[in-house]
Amino acid sequence: MFKRPPSALPALRRGLRWAALVLMAVAAGCAALAGCTTLDEQQRRWIFQPGARTWGGGGAGDDLQQVWIAFPSALLQRPVRLSGLWLPQADSGAPLLLYLHGARWDLRSSAHRMRRLHDLGFAVLGIDYRGFGGSTDTLPSEAEAQEDALAAWHWLAAERPQAARYVFGHSLGGAIAVRLAAEVSDEAGVIVEGGFTSIPDVVSSFRWGWLPVGPFITQRFDAASRIARVGTPVLVVHGSEDQLIRPALGRALYERAAEPKRFVLVDGGSHHNTMWRGQAQYRQAIAELFKLDLAGDRARGSGPVKPRWP
Repeated sequence: MFKRPPSALPALRRGLRWAALVLMAVAAGCAALAGCTTLDEQQRRWIFQPGARTWGGGGAGDDLQQVWIAFPSALLQRPVRLSGLWLPQADSGAPLLLYLHGARWDLRSSAHRMRRLHDLGFAVLGIDYRGFGGSTDTLPSEAEAQEDALAAWHWLAAERPQAARYVFGHSLGGAIAVRLAAEVSDEAGVIVEGGFTSIPDVVSSFRWGWLPVGPFITQRFDAASRIARVGTPVLVVHGSEDQLIRPALGRALYERAAEPKRFVLVDGGSHHNTMWRGQAQYRQAIAELFKLDLAGDRARGSGPVKPRWP
């Protein structure tokens, strides 16, 4: 049974409401250059909500292996170390999937999604961006999270050089996944759950979204402008009852993607439980869109997945 996490919606809406007020002050000329720098940092805090917060003890279990990914950050001009969880398949030729989580909660909170993706036949690597979990403790930015995703992408290639690699992003991680796939040339497919077109579009979807703050948002996560450059199949999944990221934003992102692509709307799915509710829809869409022949999963009592790769 899916356990409902503490809602991120009130905290995010409060943060974005304050962001709107501050951005309006900037628009009125109430900030100098130093103030703009501080404003950018505050936006990063509002959007990422970084930290070591988790819910439900999700990362516990011998199946999830702790890994560390160290690399020199060109943006910080110093080394960065990322905390990751690795869930391999017994078959070393099984497809690989990079899991990119959303805001506020660290990777341990996403262990249930990682296991469900593993049940579908993927070997799964999830990472905490810098500022989350046990990763280097610094305030992340859009560009730095992208650098982290790319480092994890290279780690997967080194771990299983012959296996196909896919990328999955939930919520904010969806925008990071789209950008990664648009910038590399060796991905086999992209999955976005609870995603959006851009942060300005998310802000405009709220009740007070009429405020003209879009031009002053520095952390834009503009997936809409990038997704057409993804050269592999794109699966966009959204819950019909998602109150944080409206299904219309997921649909709009899907519309901007090139073929082949698929949009899956999970009836009754929220921002947090869509994969749990829509596991059968996930299975069918992945099998058909990515041409993967998947056997049954644990949720139906058939034991671990034994994929048959074409």
